[in-house]
Amino acid sequence: MESDLPWLLVLDQNKIDQQNLQILGCTLNPVSPITNVLPLCIVLFVSLKRFQNDKAINNSSVDVLHGQMWERIPWKKLQVGDIVKVEQDGLFPADLLFLASTNADGVCYIETANLDGETNLKIRKAREDTWDYVTAEKASEFKGEIQCEQPNNSLYTFTGNLIIEEQTLALGPNQLLLRGCSLRNTKHVIGVIIFTGHETKVMMNSMNVPSKRSTLEKKLDKLILAIFIVLFCMCLIGAVGSGLFLDPKYYYLALRDPGISLDMDPNHRFLVVILNMFTLITLYSPIIPISLYVSVEMIKFVQSSQYINNDLNMYHAETNTPALARTSNLNEELGQVEYILSDKTGTLTRNLMEFFKCSIGGEIYGTGFTEIELGGAERNGIKIDEACKLTSFGKWSCVQKSSNAVHEKGFNFDDARLMQGSWRNQPNPDMCKEFFRCLAICHTVLPEGEESPEKIRYQAASPDEAALVTAAKNFGFFFYRRTPTSIYVRESHVEKMGGVQDVPYEILNVLEFNSTRKRQSVVCRYANGRLVLYCKGADTMIYERLAHGETDVKLITREHLEQFGAAGLRTLCLAYKDLSSTAYEDWNQKFIQAKSSLLDREKKLDEVAELIENDLTLIGCTAIEDKLQEGVPSCIETLSRAGIKIWVLTGDKMETAINIAYACRLINNDMKQFLISSETDEIREVENRGDQVEVARFMRDVVKNQLEKCHEEAQNYLHSASEQKLALVIDGKCLILKCSSVVCCRVSPLQKAQVTSLVRKGADKITLSIGDGANDVSMIQAAHVGVGISGLEGMQAVMASDFAIAQFRFLTDLLLVHGRWSYLRLCKVVTYFFYKNLTFTLTQFWYTFQTGYSGQRFYDDWFQSLYNVIFTALPVMVVGLFEKDVSALLSKKYPELYSDGIKNTFFKGRVVVTLVLSSLYQSIVVYNFIISSSSNSINPSGKMFGIWDVSTTAFNCLVVTVNLRLLMMSDTITRWHQISVGGSILAWYIFVCVYSAIPDSMGIYYAFYSLLCTAYFYVTLLLIPVAALLGDFLLQGVQRWFFPYDYQIVQEIHRHRPENAKTGLPLLESGKQLSRSGSTRFILPQLSRERSSTHSSHTGFAFDSPGYESFFASQEGISAPQKAWDVARKASMTPRTKISHKD
Repeated sequence: MESDLPWLLVLDQNKIDQQNLQILGCTLNPVSPITNVLPLCIVLFVSLKRFQNDKAINNSSVDVLHGQMWERIPWKKLQVGDIVKVEQDGLFPADLLFLASTNADGVCYIETANLDGETNLKIRKAREDTWDYVTAEKASEFKGEIQCEQPNNSLYTFTGNLIIEEQTLALGPNQLLLRGCSLRNTKHVIGVIIFTGHETKVMMNSMNVPSKRSTLEKKLDKLILAIFIVLFCMCLIGAVGSGLFLDPKYYYLALRDPGISLDMDPNHRFLVVILNMFTLITLYSPIIPISLYVSVEMIKFVQSSQYINNDLNMYHAETNTPALARTSNLNEELGQVEYILSDKTGTLTRNLMEFFKCSIGGEIYGTGFTEIELGGAERNGIKIDEACKLTSFGKWSCVQKSSNAVHEKGFNFDDARLMQGSWRNQPNPDMCKEFFRCLAICHTVLPEGEESPEKIRYQAASPDEAALVTAAKNFGFFFYRRTPTSIYVRESHVEKMGGVQDVPYEILNVLEFNSTRKRQSVVCRYANGRLVLYCKGADTMIYERLAHGETDVKLITREHLEQFGAAGLRTLCLAYKDLSSTAYEDWNQKFIQAKSSLLDREKKLDEVAELIENDLTLIGCTAIEDKLQEGVPSCIETLSRAGIKIWVLTGDKMETAINIAYACRLINNDMKQFLISSETDEIREVENRGDQVEVARFMRDVVKNQLEKCHEEAQNYLHSASEQKLALVIDGKCLILKCSSVVCCRVSPLQKAQVTSLVRKGADKITLSIGDGANDVSMIQAAHVGVGISGLEGMQAVMASDFAIAQFRFLTDLLLVHGRWSYLRLCKVVTYFFYKNLTFTLTQFWYTFQTGYSGQRFYDDWFQSLYNVIFTALPVMVVGLFEKDVSALLSKKYPELYSDGIKNTFFKGRVVVTLVLSSLYQSIVVYNFIISSSSNSINPSGKMFGIWDVSTTAFNCLVVTVNLRLLMMSDTITRWHQISVGGSILAWYIFVCVYSAIPDSMGIYYAFYSLLCTAYFYVTLLLIPVAALLGDFLLQGVQRWFFPYDYQIVQEIHRHRPENAKTGLPLLESGKQLSRSGSTRFILPQLSRERSSTHSSHTGFAFDSPGYESFFASQEGISAPQKAWDVARKASMTPRTKISHKD
């Protein structure tokens, strides 16, 4: 086990470069070295704490078998081949081969929360041949050889063999206990170490975690580089000036003295330039915002941990799931997103699968309609009610809903023809029986609880599987027990109406589902010896493997599949095949060989499966409904108004995807739609010929022509006067990036990531990917910002994400409120930091010209050191935490305000140049006014002002000016703004009073008290800040009057409206009580969201902005020029109604 300390120091390098730079110049530093070393010590202290935590983990101990005794040794001493014992609730110290446990049947329960965030327990099962090695005595007898794959980062796969007593046993993921997992509900387990240290799967995953940095942070690096260049130029000017200034004629400088220092020797001017270069670098080093990184990190941490995590507007009460910011690096990135790429299932939908309809032997069963059918009706301009459904001929007919319809979790089926044994009276009862048995047998579901239909619970790998097994139970085929080799089903009405019998089915082989096969098969043996293979999977996979014949059933079932797909239902085809004993035995030998293979085991298993999954008989298909999440349509509509382009990436058919897009308002009839599909009649005709090379070539040419045609038509629309939005529906790669909505159908998980990368690189805009399943992880990691839905498909997406929410609709608050505010706040924090540091450094720079470029400091050491730490630190933190231009309510009411972040309005070059000019102007005003006015000033003792009198007066005016400038930058002034600004100025006065009273304070001693006794001090304190801030005041006034931002228009609109007096705190539902901690959780995030107008006020002018008309005209798609003076005249004539605020 190695230490992470060197790596942590590398990661922190970007925060300590400035400190290193300052240490290099300590020997020539005109200020105290302690003020430069202290920040570096803090960073090193944090890294040391991390090193200590890492060391504690390495020294954790575990029981290892030595002889016939258990001995506890540290994790760092473990070696491959050691036999270890892990107690209940203990962590696995390495990747272990599971040999035995204290539970029956050699099973144990593990929790994988440290790996994938899932808290539900997983079952691992040892091979039967090793169950006896539970005690130390028996474990000492274990002798075997383990052959396995090389170390890799795949958490969910493992290939190996255990050779024991001349017998080869195949090993898979069920026999592997991964490091980082914890043992639950098991007294102890015995295992053999396979991988240790950095070769464990969890460490292999942690070594190459992609690091995301926000766009603002990257631009900040460029700005800092520019400041370094400015710093270098300033130092070069001063250094060259020092070399030119030295002249023996200045006899009073004693330049001819033999003992003169090298930096003052006129005979070595080049050396003077070099030495003074280093001196000036340290003197002007405050221009580098060292404390900016610390301040920004603190602000981001509070924004994520207190505001986002505790926002009740993003709390899902049904699942008790709050929002979770898993990183604080990307808060401001949420305010600049232009493209959202979303998964469908579990993200836009609830992932609560319900068995809704089915087709058996060419007959359709089930009534009712789905939300997607409503979307399809809207698409066609049809209004329907709950009593209507869509027939296979595309017409709507009304059906009376049965009063005996069964509805439980996973089952929402209404058709009496299949319920309570009525299927026996159908034209195809034998096919119905095969259909129900396929549902009850072909799965990997685990039953829990009592073996009764009412109390049993099903643990399934996916909600689809649980819904299918639940459907079988309601149809009278109740799966209630599973053993390692058998499945038990309680069948009703099979032999006779009302008859119930428990039937065991021996499970011989399970051909598991994966993304390549897209199907699952089970080979089982009936009690009477019948061998049957049941198969379920995607229609494309099943139809390719059907036996010849029964063409009518195939065609009818395909029509039903298309109808179910158009209704937004998830479909699976079911098939079976009777096997002979001889054929099965021959195939099983090949299956065992493939299962024992170490090389390409998965590929060989797929090839063997192909040998038996053929000549299938089609049973029918299932249709499962997954309803849209609450609030998805309104959320998508709001995000679209904000200027965000939404792409939906789904594996559904095109017709299904279009109807879903209509249902969630992603597409509407007002949009110009482009449909690009590879499922055309021409392509199908080429596919029927069977030449795959020709199919690929022809499909590429057809799709390319469609794309070029659509792209040309889209360009014409974009360059025309039409304001019609564009929508693209495609089942291949998307090339048009200017569409408002895009739906990609039939895409694989890899293609999702590729499309995300295409948009990110091709459009060069901020992208956000959102998904809920393991198949969305690559897409989430490929985007600038990844959002995981903590749904029912596990926690892999959440663990790979940057932010986690429970519902798609919470994106509105996450982006339009928290994202937009974070962007606005951090832009102001960063620009203010540069402004105040530049202003401070420039006053020192102007002083250099009056000191012969000698590097003489203008301010006292402690003034310079505490300027950023105390005198100007707190106000900027308050801006970063409490600044907001409009309330959360108005941010969602006017989503168009979000476009400022997309355009990066508040961190453009124009903003930086404006602040540089402001700093230049203010530094000149402060320095020259003080120097000019103090030349003839005298203190109470009759002496002229000295350097420390002048510099203290200048620093006093500077502190007041930069703090008041912060209030002018703020759109909302709260009590915290007032306290921080007033407290910072007060802290300066308290410090200087104490510091001036210390005899050891060199020239500052008693200087401030002398200044307090002069009228000059108070006159400069009043006039100089006013003169310095006058330019900014006029500039802001002109900008707000003639060139207002959209948020400033909204401010003026709602300045005197009752909505501004209302609090935006969400109301608790009646009957709900909050604990003290719950009350704190409820109130804290609202402090920055909504504040009463009695405690905050918008700065600016109290009249309608000239941009009022153009703002709303732009929303309607009308180009209207601003009429500043007309609007101002109207505003002056508009009566205002005072709103009384009641506390």
